Amino acid sequence: MTSERDEAPTGNVALVTGASRGVGRGIALALLAAGFRVYGTGRSIDQADLPPEIRRLRCDHLKDEETARVFDVIRSECGRLDLLVNCAWGGYEKMVEGGAFTWPAPFWDQPMHRWTGMMDAGVRAAFVCSAHAARLMTPRRRGLIVNISFWAAQRHLGNTIYGIAKAATDKMTSDMSDELKPFDVPVISLYPGLVRTEAVLAAAQSGAFDLSTSESPEFIGRVINALVHDPTLMSRTGQVLVAAAVAKEFGVLDIDGSSPPALTLADI
Repeated sequence: MTSERDEAPTGNVALVTGASRGVGRGIALALLAAGFRVYGTGRSIDQADLPPEIRRLRCDHLKDEETARVFDVIRSECGRLDLLVNCAWGGYEKMVEGGAFTWPAPFWDQPMHRWTGMMDAGVRAAFVCSAHAARLMTPRRRGLIVNISFWAAQRHLGNTIYGIAKAATDKMTSDMSDELKPFDVPVISLYPGLVRTEAVLAAAQSGAFDLSTSESPEFIGRVINALVHDPTLMSRTGQVLVAAAVAKEFGVLDIDGSSPPALTLADI
């Protein structure tokens, strides 16, 4: 008797890294609602508030052997991968140390674990996952890689390492697209707006954020679904896209029916 996981997948197969919470969790939920067969990874994925239909694969993406096992499972259970969303990120951990909020400290006073969290658990993890994904996508000449990035790639937003990481993500997207273009596999960087993650909602209670133009964590997942079904998607490969702008183009609404504004660099 075969289980559901043993059966051939009927919908698009997606992997969302960093799906335990925040933007990654929202993307995983939105893709599931759109009919994807969703795999989610994270160090605390076993305790995540996710429906049972999402296949949880515990993974510390700082460990290449654990990342490789994730792709072995997907290959064994599905034989293919249609979408990779690189959302794993360790940069927001330990924001307060010794009673001090260290995020905005000058680069010479930054704790070096922040480099590991952003560059290794973020950029390097995305690179390694993309390499594994490309090996599944290029033979079929089908798939999409999405790297979650942000405006810090283009202007200083209070933390030098943050800017380095996001700029590296956008450059990685651009260069990967050149190498994947002959195989018809697009790669994009996607910028969210202000997302109502657990951390943002907690900070908003103290007045740190105005949530009037914010996005749900699921919103960017809805946008990714629209991109997957865009017949002209290859024309966008290598580009930086603003999720809210793409949403307006395709008529994608947030889960509450709102249409979040598309921010520009001048708004940041």
